[in-house]
Amino acid sequence: MKKFLLAAFFCFTSLQILAQVESPSRSVFLEVGGPGMPYSFNYDFRFDSNNMNSWGMRIGAGGYTVSEGESFFSLPIMANKFYGKGPHYFEFGVGMTFFAFNEDQNQYCLSGYYDQNSGQYICTTYEPYPFNFILDVDGSPSVMGMLNFGYRKVPVDGGFTWKVNINPLFNNNGFWPLFAGVGFGYAF
Repeated sequence: MKKFLLAAFFCFTSLQILAQVESPSRSVFLEVGGPGMPYSFNYDFRFDSNNMNSWGMRIGAGGYTVSEGESFFSLPIMANKFYGKGPHYFEFGVGMTFFAFNEDQNQYCLSGYYDQNSGQYICTTYEPYPFNFILDVDGSPSVMGMLNFGYRKVPVDGGFTWKVNINPLFNNNGFWPLFAGVGFGYAF
């Protein structure tokens, strides 16, 4: 009888363990705006996978290239924390975005002359445009500090997740409180 009760207890506890659904503590998402600046692909995870209200981290990459060699690359890295009860969470985060851009296309002509043989204006002195993404930037590569205040919906069983957030940003040239982002992805 002891063996039967022990086997029944073992089967019951095994089924209970298998029946528990672990809350999704990781997600991948595309964010337009936000810390990745024009857009970014991101991976987010909780340090304690059993507690959604624990601290976590996100890392992403974004950028673009257009004709004439103009390019931009961003790498947002943030620590974040969720507050709430699934599936609705307030998200708070702090971090930085490293970014680089092609400075060659960010110049304008200060002086030059008109070449009558070719019929073109030949520039002899260039001045760099100050690169500006909301705030002026001193050059490439650069870094911008970011804060994150927003809402994130993470389904209890995982699946489609989305978020909206306000991302105040700052660097040595100033502070801008009203930058925002929207993200869509998958929680698992």
